[in-house]
Amino acid sequence: MGVVLPVLFAVCAAFSNALATVLQRRAALTVRQTDSFRPGLILDLLRRPLWIAGILAVIVAGVGQAAALATGPLALVQPLFVLELPLALLIASLMTRERLPTAQWGAVAAVVVGLGVALMAASPDGNRTHVALDRWIPALVVAAAVVVALTAAGLRRPPGRARAGCLGAATAICYALTAGLMKTSMHILDDGGLTAFLTAWQTYAFGAAGIAALLLLEHAMQGGPLVASQPALTLGDATASLMLGILIYEEDVRVGWWLVPEVLGVGLVVVGVLALSRAEGAP
Repeated sequence: MGVVLPVLFAVCAAFSNALATVLQRRAALTVRQTDSFRPGLILDLLRRPLWIAGILAVIVAGVGQAAALATGPLALVQPLFVLELPLALLIASLMTRERLPTAQWGAVAAVVVGLGVALMAASPDGNRTHVALDRWIPALVVAAAVVVALTAAGLRRPPGRARAGCLGAATAICYALTAGLMKTSMHILDDGGLTAFLTAWQTYAFGAAGIAALLLLEHAMQGGPLVASQPALTLGDATASLMLGILIYEEDVRVGWWLVPEVLGVGLVVVGVLALSRAEGAP
């Protein structure tokens, strides 16, 4: 049960995020493109049931992610969110009643099998509940510097793959930070109650990181094609979260000959994500 619960919560959260992506994008298609940056856009979307359903799915995903992080290692939970991309593609195909081409089914299988192989081989272990501030400071400084550098590099480039890729990678780091800080906040809530949660610096830090991630994501999507931003976002989040789990939460992953299936699994995931990002009509 030590692994089953966080995996179950994480998969449910990934499904909810995928559903939210599909619903919100379908709702956005009902608003004229020339109105995309109009101040009243949110008011228009609030009148779309699909958009409201998407927001509710985001809330469910947040609860599922918090529960997963509270019960399992960061290095196990966050990589499972790689499943968002194939799940979003499958949900979109069901809604449009269009069959996925054989090649896309192969890409979905590559992501799922690769992720399973990599995680089973790595077998992330450890569920540290609290991390001292002096341990967080170097990680926060380095992460902030990398995010600023990637954002600056992306914004200096014209719209296209380079800009979208840089901003997608910056978004991924912010998402990983959000998850890492949220993990500690959930344990603070469990141990000290609501007052402790509301007075913990981690609570406001993960909120700030989450807002930064949303802002960067919007610019990444506007800055270039999905084929550039999505792999950087999907794979970057998993990689940064794995590093935070090992370096900050002192989680263990198996090494030695286990590195062989781990590398093979990661390779399958990368190939599958790249293929799905290039898929025509990808959500």
